[in-house]
Amino acid sequence: HPYRGEWMEFDVEQKPGKDVTAGTRVARKRRLGIFTLLRALGYDEEGAPGFLDRFVNHFDFLQGQWDKERDLAPTQDEALVEIYKRARPGEPPTVESAKAYFRNAFFESRRYDLSRVGRYKLNRKLGAEVARLGDLFGLSGEQLDLPDENQNVLSRCEVLASVTYMLHLVKQEPGYRLDDQDHFANRRIRSVGELIQNQVRIGLSRMERVVRERMTTQDVEAITPQTLINIRPVVAAIKEFFGTSQLSQFMDQVNPLSGLTHRRRLSALGPGGLSRERAGFEVRDVHFSHYGRMCPIETPEGPNIGLIGGLSTFARVNEFGFIESPYRKVVNGKVTSEIVYMAADEEENYVVAQANAPLNPDGTFTDERVLVRRSPQAASLDDLRKMLEAESFFGATTDIGYVPPSEVDYMDVSPKQIVSVGTALIPFLEHDDANRALMGANMQKQAVPLVRAEAPYIGTGIEDRAARDAGDLLQAPEDGNVLEVSGDSITVQYSTLGRKVYRLAKFRRSNQDTCINQRPRVVEGDKVRAGTILADGPSTDHGELALGKNLLVALMPWEGYNFEDAIILSERLVKDDVLTSIHIHEHEVDARDTKLGPEEISRDIPNLSDDILADLDDRGIIRVGAEVGPGDVLVGKVTPKGETELTPEERLLRAIFGEKAREVRDTSLKVPHGENGKVIDVKVFNRDDGDELPPGVNQLVRVYVAQKRKISVGDKLAGRHGNKGVISKILPVEDMPYLADGTAVDIILNPLGVPSRMNVGQVLEAHLGYCARWGWTDPTGGGKQIGDVPIRGTEAKTRPNTPPATFIATPVFDGAHWDETEDAGDHPTIQQILEHLNPESVDGDRLIGVDGKATLYNGRTGDVYDNTITVGYMYILKLAHLVDDKIHARSTGPYSMITQQPLGGKAQFGGQRFGEMEVWALEAYGSAYCLQELLTIKSDDVLGRVKVYEAIVKGDNIPEPGVPESFKVLMKEMQALCINVEVLADDGSEIEMRELDEDVFRAAEELGIDISRPERGSDDDDDRPSRPMRAY
Repeated sequence: HPYRGEWMEFDVEQKPGKDVTAGTRVARKRRLGIFTLLRALGYDEEGAPGFLDRFVNHFDFLQGQWDKERDLAPTQDEALVEIYKRARPGEPPTVESAKAYFRNAFFESRRYDLSRVGRYKLNRKLGAEVARLGDLFGLSGEQLDLPDENQNVLSRCEVLASVTYMLHLVKQEPGYRLDDQDHFANRRIRSVGELIQNQVRIGLSRMERVVRERMTTQDVEAITPQTLINIRPVVAAIKEFFGTSQLSQFMDQVNPLSGLTHRRRLSALGPGGLSRERAGFEVRDVHFSHYGRMCPIETPEGPNIGLIGGLSTFARVNEFGFIESPYRKVVNGKVTSEIVYMAADEEENYVVAQANAPLNPDGTFTDERVLVRRSPQAASLDDLRKMLEAESFFGATTDIGYVPPSEVDYMDVSPKQIVSVGTALIPFLEHDDANRALMGANMQKQAVPLVRAEAPYIGTGIEDRAARDAGDLLQAPEDGNVLEVSGDSITVQYSTLGRKVYRLAKFRRSNQDTCINQRPRVVEGDKVRAGTILADGPSTDHGELALGKNLLVALMPWEGYNFEDAIILSERLVKDDVLTSIHIHEHEVDARDTKLGPEEISRDIPNLSDDILADLDDRGIIRVGAEVGPGDVLVGKVTPKGETELTPEERLLRAIFGEKAREVRDTSLKVPHGENGKVIDVKVFNRDDGDELPPGVNQLVRVYVAQKRKISVGDKLAGRHGNKGVISKILPVEDMPYLADGTAVDIILNPLGVPSRMNVGQVLEAHLGYCARWGWTDPTGGGKQIGDVPIRGTEAKTRPNTPPATFIATPVFDGAHWDETEDAGDHPTIQQILEHLNPESVDGDRLIGVDGKATLYNGRTGDVYDNTITVGYMYILKLAHLVDDKIHARSTGPYSMITQQPLGGKAQFGGQRFGEMEVWALEAYGSAYCLQELLTIKSDDVLGRVKVYEAIVKGDNIPEPGVPESFKVLMKEMQALCINVEVLADDGSEIEMRELDEDVFRAAEELGIDISRPERGSDDDDDRPSRPMRAY
C-alpha cells in the first residue's frame, strides 16, 4: 500500500467446484475480475492486440474465468466505468469522470504518493518482473510504459507486474517468494522528522483551506498576505504532536541508563502502528531478521511485550528507515577490517559467520569448517501449505550450518551486536535464561542513583561507553589545561576553543524525583586530553556507569527470613549509607483569580500560631534550609470566602479603623502525608515580573524538598540477572554470618532463587567478584600479581585496610569461563583464578575454597554451619520501588460524594477496601459487631462516623451505628423505578429517613472533619480545579 492514496489489492481464490478466479479490489471496494483491471490499464484489444490471449495461455488456470468474462466490459472505457461504479456508487458514471478518477487515484502525485521508500521497495521487488514482461507477453514501447526511477507514482507496467508476480507464485515457478510481513526488510522506522513532517502537512492543508476561502470572500484590492494567511493551524498541529502524541513521551530519567535506553526505543504502537489488542503473537515474536537490529531480550513484560524493543548495539537507521547492522568483509577466507552496513534483505544474499569464530593472527579462520547462517530457503506455496496444515507458519527461517572458510562472505563485528546497550551491561548473560535476562535488563533502568557511586567489580567493558553516551557527565572536547575547580564549576583552557567555564548541575531534580548531581573529577593544574572525564554525573564513577554497589553475598537460608525471594541485609549498609539515595520532590502552588477576588500568597493566615509560621519569610514562603515534616506549611495562601456587599458607611469605617478579619479560608501548600526533608530551593514566578503563566494565574511558587532515604525493610533490591527481592529483615552486623577472619557478609540471598530460574550468571558473578576483590597471581605461570593492576579504571575501596579491587570486564557472549580452558584461550578460567587467589585473611590464610565456597559461622552462636556456602561479591541495585512511596495509612479523610464511602488509593488519601470476600471471612467467624462497624461507621454512616469521632475525642462510649448511606442510595434507586420503599421498625412503625441535620455539620466543623468532598470533575463553588480536601 502507498504512503498516501488509494490501495489496490489482488487475490486469487478457488471456491469448491468452481474455477480459479483472480480478482482485485480497488480502494477497498467490491471485488472486480482481474481482466477488467487489465483492460482499464489499456491492455484491451485496441491498446495491446492479442495480449489477453497470450496472458491466459501463460496462466492457463485462468481459462475458465476468461471464458466467462471475455465479453464483460471489453474496452478500456467500459472497464474504467466498471471500476468507477464500484469506487463512487451513487454518482452518475461517465467515461470522462471514470478516466479522471482512475488517473488521479493512482498515477497523479497530488493524490497518490509511494514515497521514496515505496519506490525503492517496489523497484527491488518488481524490477526483475517488469524487465521480463516484454518478452513474456510481447509488449513493447508505449504499451509497457516503463516506470520513471524518480517518480513516486505507479506506472501501468508495475500494476501489471504485480498481477503477474502473484500469478507466478500461484503457478509455483521457481524464484518467486512470498513476503513475510514481520521481516525487518518490510518493517521500517518512522523517526521524529517524518512524524513532524506529517503533522506539518496536516497543518498546511488546513491553512490552505482557510486561504482559499478568504481569497474567494475578500475584496481583491484590499488583499495582503497578512489578511490571507493564518499560521495558527500549522503551529497547532506541531504543538499537538509534541503535547499529546502517544510517541511524545516524558523522558525516563531515573538514572543515565534509563534515559539512554528510552532514547533508543523502538515502538510498534502509536498513530499508524498497531494497537495492543490487535497485535497477535507473530508480530511480537523474535524474528531472525532482528539479528543485529533489535534486541531479542530488552522488551517490557506485560501487554506491550514484543511491541516495544530496543535498538541493538551497533545498529543504525538508513535513509529509508530500515535498520542496518555492520559486518566485516571476508575475502577468500580472510577477514578484512572493511566494515559494511547491510539492511535485513541485503544480508540474506550472503553467508555470514559469527563474531566469535576463532581466527589466526593473519585473519584467516582457525577451523576448517565455520559455523555460518545463510539466506532462508524460498518459501514456496507448497511449503506454506504444509506449514499452515502443521499450524507453524514462520514465513522463512535462516539456515544454519558449517561451510569451508572460502565460502564465507561476511562476519559479525562483535558478539554483542545482537543485544541492546541495556542487555550488554549484564555480565555472564550467556549463562542466564532469556526471561530473567529480560527482567535484569529492565531493572537496571530502575536503579536509583546512590549517594556514592561505585563501579561494578565485574563489568562487561561497555560501562564507560554507556556512561559517555548517556550524556550525564562532562568530558573534554579537546586537549587543554584545568585552570580552576570548585564544587560547582570547572574552568578549562583549551588549545583551540579557548577558555571555557562549565557550571555543574548540583542536586537537581530529575523527572522521576531522583537526584542529578555532578562532581568534579579533575583538580587545578591537570592536563586533559580529548575525552577526559571532567565531572561525574549521577550513577557514574570515574566515567563508568555505576548503578549499584558491590556487596558481599552469601547464598544460604537464614531462619526462613529469605523465603520466596526475600532478602536479609546487614545493618552496616544502613549505618554507613551504602545504599542511601537522595530524592527531590517538587511541590507547587498557584495563586489565581477567583469569582470572589484574587487569592493571595501571604504570611497572614487565619488560625495558625507563630510556631507553625516560624520558617516562613515575610512573603509567606518557606526559607531554604528549613527541615519540614508532614502537614508543615510550605507556602501560605488565603482564598476569599463569599462576602456580603458592604454599605458605604461600613466601607468608610473600615477605611478609618483598618480591616477586621477578612473572610478568607486557609488554602496553604502543606507537606503531604509521610513526606519530610530539607527545603533546597524555592522558585517564584510572578505575572507582574513578566513571567509567562497560564491564564487566570497571578503567581506560581515551586518548592523543592530533598529527602535522604536510607535502605529499609520493604525496599526492592535486585542483581543484574533478574534476581529481585524485597528486604524482609535488617540484622545487626554481629548477627550476620561471618567468614573465618570475622568479616560479616552484607546480604543473604536464598539459594532456591537460582536453580528453577536458570539465571546461573549470578553465581559466576559472585565467584569472579570475590576474585576481583582480592586479586590473584597470574595462573599462566608468570607469577606476577594481578591484584596490583586495576584492569578498568578506578581505585575504589570497599573497606579500609584492603587492597584496591581489580576491575574485570567479561563481555557478553565472549566472557570468562568456569573451567573450559580451550574456550578461554589466553585468559585464565575462573577456577584457575580461584586456585591462585591471593590470601585474603589478615593472617595470610585462604578463606575460600577452589569451588568458590567458604566456611561460614553463625553470627548468633558462633557455631560453624554444617556445609560450606557460596560467598562472593555481587553487584546489587536499589530500585525505584521504595517502601516510603508505597506505605500508607488513614484515620479519617475525604469521602466520595455519592456513596459517602472513603476514597481509595494513596493519592486520594483513601482507605483500604473491605470487599465481598473479606465480608465472607468475618461472616464465617460470626463477628457480627466487627462487621457492623466496618460497614457503617467506618464506611458510609455519615451521622454515625461524626458522632463516633466526637465520642473518641471526648472519651465517651461509642454510640450505636445508624443507617448507611448506601442503603439510602438503594432506596432512591428503587423510588426511581416507581417502587415505594418504607423502612419499618420492629413494632411496625415507619422509620423516617431524614437528611443530615445542622448539628452534624457543626460537630464535624469543630472536629475538622470533611464530611463529603466533590467527586473529581464536578462543579465546585468556585472555578478552581477541585483538589481532594484532606481531613485529619
